[in-house]
Amino acid sequence: MFEDDFCNRLIQLRLERGISARDMSLSLGQSEAYINRIENKKMLPSMSVFFNICEFLDVTPGEFFQFDDLHSKELLDAMKSLHSLPYEKRKHVISIIEDLSE
Repeated sequence: MFEDDFCNRLIQLRLERGISARDMSLSLGQSEAYINRIENKKMLPSMSVFFNICEFLDVTPGEFFQFDDLHSKELLDAMKSLHSLPYEKRKHVISIIEDLSE
């Protein structure tokens, strides 16, 4: 359970900031697939890298572990899908969402 929450929280924070897993990995001085391996539950970061992740995402370790604020799985999946779309399609979907929320 903890591992799922940890991975989902990392995905949530990263996507909210519009950062690719690859860019985040490289910015942390890790291999290109480092964050993907964490998000796919293949590994967890060391404590020192976890603190670097928090600093990179501009959250405190306490804020990182506020799992009660996690989006539903459905919303998290939608965010992942939206993030993977090309820029123009993503812009189109966002405009539809904005139109529906008025």
